[in-house]
Amino acid sequence: MKNTHSLNTPKLSGNFDKTLLQRVAREFGTPLYVYDFDRIQEKYEQLKVAFGGRKTMICYALKANSNLSVIKKLASLESGADCVSLGEIKRAILAGIPKYKMIYSGVGKQEFEIKEALKIGILFINVESKEEMLLVESCAKKLGIPARISVRVNPDIDPQTHPYISTGLKENKFGVSIEEAKGMYLLAHQSKYLEPIGIHFHIGSQLTKLKPIAESAQKIAQLTHSLLALKIDIKFFDIGGGIGITYSDEATINPYDYAQAVLGELHGLDLTIICEPGRFIVGNSGIFLTKVLYQKEHQSKRFVIVDGAMNDLIRPSLYNAYHQIISLVESQSVSPADVVGPICESGDYLGKNVSLPPLQNGDLLAILSAGAYGFSMASNYNTRPRCAEVAIENGQIRLIRKRESIEDLVALEKDYL
Repeated sequence: MKNTHSLNTPKLSGNFDKTLLQRVAREFGTPLYVYDFDRIQEKYEQLKVAFGGRKTMICYALKANSNLSVIKKLASLESGADCVSLGEIKRAILAGIPKYKMIYSGVGKQEFEIKEALKIGILFINVESKEEMLLVESCAKKLGIPARISVRVNPDIDPQTHPYISTGLKENKFGVSIEEAKGMYLLAHQSKYLEPIGIHFHIGSQLTKLKPIAESAQKIAQLTHSLLALKIDIKFFDIGGGIGITYSDEATINPYDYAQAVLGELHGLDLTIICEPGRFIVGNSGIFLTKVLYQKEHQSKRFVIVDGAMNDLIRPSLYNAYHQIISLVESQSVSPADVVGPICESGDYLGKNVSLPPLQNGDLLAILSAGAYGFSMASNYNTRPRCAEVAIENGQIRLIRKRESIEDLVALEKDYL
């Protein structure tokens, strides 16, 4: 990942244009997240078409962006949901995702969460260790509800992505080895309270190479064949998500090529393929708008201080992630600047060495590719209220989450003074 300005000239696209963004900022204030719902639909449909002709279920990964209106939009397109907490399951239900299209993943599920998921009747629980599987079995026995499960298998393939978002190597905390998975499936097959119906792998996020995906699919397909030979009735082949997007100049994976890379390894397997995209659908469908407060220079270093901060968009600070930044002020004159926020941390920056024109208080910057892992990772650090979220769809603008207030932040504390 980069923290320097791309040589490519950043451009606004889709429903985003400077006039519209200026209007939205005037109406709803800044900092602000803005989402293009027409593009969300376009990206979802690209994947559906790519897997056309095969039994497929697209389960949107809520962790990327869990706004209820975003989920509701995808529910209207017949999406399922990949959830990693009970809270995300509840969000999916509120937004209209059918329970039989929900998957519950994650390495740290608690007993009360497992029981609630079983009561709700979701499609299956992805288990990530033998110990967890035994807890699921215990919960199912106590409730008298057989638990449909899948085992997350770690294929030990290098996904060639940032270490923080790599999940398919043996040193990562996710999943179990192929050998351990075999033993878990045999135990589950013998249990009265476990129904092993799926097999799952997910090697990482922001993937831009097909080879690791194909190699992983091949390994897990071989394991699936051996399980079917043992009369373990696997019905779902869950390939996870992780297709990367363009933040700067990355060459990304074509959805059709992605589908063919997976399908090419499933010789003789008539299973429903589950895909769990998040970033691919919402990443480039969102922009973060922020307003210039001040400019200053230290010796030869230029700083543009804005009202958005690392609590609003933490990816640059957390991953050293790069986001293209566009000034809505046009000028032929530009110079490099660090775009920084008001938070009391040296790591509070949104971009470094960004080519920007002369700016003044009130000018707007648009930070691109902010629809995934933007608001969903936001915090209230420095007692900063989280910003509002706005949708644009069919030419219409609407608020989908109001801006928090200081009263919202202290509501759960003030009664205990």
